[in-house]
Parts: sequence; structure tokens; C-alpha cells
Amino acid sequence: MAEHIVIIGAGPGGYVAALRSAGLGAQVTLIEKENLGGTCLNHGCIPSKIMKNSADLLLNCLKAEGMGIKISGTINPDIGILMQRKEKVLEGQRKGLAGLLEKAGVNIVMGRAKIVAPNKVEVICDREDPISLGYDKLIIAAGTVPMNVSEFPFDHTSILSSNDLLSLDYIPKSLTIVGGGVIGCEFAFIFSALGTKVTIVEAMDRVLPLPGVDESCSKLLLREMKKRKIKVFTDTIVARAEHKSEGLDVFLDVSPFTKPTGKLKKKTIDTDVMAVCIGRSSLAKELGLENIGVETDKNGWIAVNDYLQTRVDNVYAIGDIIGPAHIMLAHVAYHEGLVAAENACVQTDRPKTAMSYDAVPGAIFTMPEIGTVGLTEKQALEQHIDIETAVVNFRSLGKAHAIDEIAGEAKMIVEKGSGKVIGVHMTGPHATDLIAEATLAVRNGLTATDLAHTIHAHPTLAEIMGEVSLKILGTPLHG
Repeated sequence: MAEHIVIIGAGPGGYVAALRSAGLGAQVTLIEKENLGGTCLNHGCIPSKIMKNSADLLLNCLKAEGMGIKISGTINPDIGILMQRKEKVLEGQRKGLAGLLEKAGVNIVMGRAKIVAPNKVEVICDREDPISLGYDKLIIAAGTVPMNVSEFPFDHTSILSSNDLLSLDYIPKSLTIVGGGVIGCEFAFIFSALGTKVTIVEAMDRVLPLPGVDESCSKLLLREMKKRKIKVFTDTIVARAEHKSEGLDVFLDVSPFTKPTGKLKKKTIDTDVMAVCIGRSSLAKELGLENIGVETDKNGWIAVNDYLQTRVDNVYAIGDIIGPAHIMLAHVAYHEGLVAAENACVQTDRPKTAMSYDAVPGAIFTMPEIGTVGLTEKQALEQHIDIETAVVNFRSLGKAHAIDEIAGEAKMIVEKGSGKVIGVHMTGPHATDLIAEATLAVRNGLTATDLAHTIHAHPTLAEIMGEVSLKILGTPLHG
């Protein structure tokens, strides 16, 4: 008899786990309280890229005359039409996902899941009596929500979450973004392109203060922000925000998380709206984990082993709910979904699959984009690895000039002696696509010589990988 696997959450990890489990012959029930696709499809990756695409198109229209294209009349963004297009695309994606799951034989139950006892889940639906489900194996993929701050809680009108930014029916004249991480920086470029005066307040000493992002990317991005008149205050926190007749007064203070060398450059910011983009909060509290003995840490993250198994043998957890130590990215959740499904369906005579985080690409959709994989230079030095590095500018490529996107660089880090590529960090046009070759190199232990001897089509942006490989070998051509 087929095992019954219940999955809580139909985001990237949950729906992939459902499809893979069904493919392995399990009877699968997928529970979702809102919309199929989770945060990524409905409140994150996809809607923000729809907005970025429109912002890119607007910028290209504004510089069209210099490219030999004359456009008559005024060029203005229409947020109403943009939001209509966003909803149309999202609805199409949801329907497509529902079709995939239905074809695979996955039973979808809409409602809020709560674990009430070992091997038993209750689903609370608004219009029906609770549904009771038994399970042999449980995969928790419940996800997270934007982090609220008690000093300036969301009111969803003047103080916004990242979700709110994706549903605005107007373009604010000014926007202060609390947090210069991935989400904050992406929105900064989008709204700046749409005509908003944008300010970023970041508590750390650089934008994108993430361990996996090389400092060179942060420096280059800050330079591009200045070109676009995006103001950035690092080593600074928002202490409080006060409502006034129109907009907010945002009060700043010195960051307690760094050692700033100077005084505050500004004490208050007058802004139309403020968006808080400083992280995510776990949804573990509402799941009833205590009823089966699954514990979380103080932040609500569920602990798992290498096989994504909790302390309860037949319960697995994947995606954002296992916390930042496991890298909170949609494509990581996809792979965790595959691994958890395979382990949940594993037969006793077959070994389980371990989840590896050794070669996870990062994709940051700023303007220009950032793609990263492997160790940063700082991480390599902290691990006492003897390294060599090389940097090549995108302006060395003919294709970059042809498309008028020359800002950016690619940095390669290799292990001296073996020549193995252990990290690549690039900022530039289509960097989020170009990082795939570097990910393959890091994943498979390829060397700079391997990449240098790989023929890259001309004229393409992919030539940047060949150029930086040649440079690190001491035989640069154009770079």
C-alpha cells in the first residue's frame, strides 16, 4: 500500500515535494492556506520581476533616442496597468501549477493546517467543518512572512511590508526603505526607475551585507545607486517613525551593530511612505508542532539533519521555515523539496539522500544584476585557503557596448595550486543568468583552465567567464 504523505505549504519547496512524492508512488495531500506557489509566486520572486521588467523597459524608452529610436509624446509609468498585468501573470502561473499537481494525482486541500497529534493533521477551512487527515510521513513547508518591528509596525498604508509594495495602486513621490539587503535593494532600483525618490537605511556598514556576497559587489552597487540618485545611509538604524498630515517623519540613530567612525549624516527623513525590508518571521507557531514534539529555536526555525528530517523520524521540514542557516532562497527550497520527498519515500534497502549547500547560486535583481556562487574572498581568507583572484570589467565585452550596459565586473576566486574555482561574484547585465556556468564549475570542482579552454560564443555576455579565467591564469586577452 502506498505511503500517505501530507505536505503543509504549497510554495516552491512544498509543491516540488508533492510532485516528486507523487512521482515516486506516494499518495500525496498538499495543504495551502492562501494561494498555490507560496511567497515566491504571489509575494516575492515573480511579482517583483514583473515590476522590474516594466522598470527596465521604462529606462530603455527614456534613453531610446540615443539608441536611434525616436518616441513621440511623454513616457510615463502606469501603475494600474502594471498591477493588472502582474495579476494576470500570477493567475496564469497558479492555474498552470494547479494543472501540474492535478495531473500528478496530488490532492489539494485549501485551509490552515494544524498538527493535532502524531500522524494527524487538521485543516481549518473558512466555510467548512475542519478536515482531519492522517499521514505516514509529514513534510512541513509552511514558509515565513515579512518581519514586523514593534517600534514601527506595519499599518499597510504609510508603513509597508514588501508584500504591500507589490500591490500599490500609486507611485509614491518618496520612499524610505529600512534594510539594504536583497529585497530592499531590488525595490530601491525598481521604484527609483518609476520616478520615486528613494532612500535606503542600512544598519550594517554596506548594502547587501550578506556573508555570501563579496564586498566588491556591494561597492559597485553603491556606485550605481549614486548614479541613480538613490540615497544610502549605512551604519544607521530607524529608531521610530511618526505620522503627520502627509507622510512620515523617520528618525534615525547610530547603528549598534557596527562601529561607525562618524556622526549621523542625517537625523530625520521626510518621506511619503516607509517600507520595512529587514527579514522574515517563521510561521511555525501556528502549526501545533508541540503536539508531536518538534522543537524550534528562539526565532521559530525548525531544526533538521542532513536529510531534512526533524527530531521526529517521520517528519521533515524544508524551505524558509528551517531558517537562514540553510539559505532562504526559492531555488534552494525546490531542491530541498526533491531531497525530502525522496527521503520520505525511501525504501529500507536504499540509502537516504543528503542535502548539499556547497554550490548555491545567488541571484539579486538589482540594476545591474548580481550573481554569486561559492566563497567570497573574505570567507576564503578566513578559512586560511591560499587563493588567487582576478577581476574583469563588463566594458571589455563588445556585447556589453552593443546593448549599452557596460557597468559591472566579474570576480573569480581560485584555490592556488589546484586552480579550482571556489567562488565567482559578478555584478552586471544578466549576471543572474551568467552565474549558472560558475555554479557548474564550483559544483564539479572545475579549474580556471577548464573554463578558459571552453569556447564561449561571440559576441555574448557569457564571454566574461572566459575572460576572467584567462586573467587569473595570467594570460588575459581583452580583460
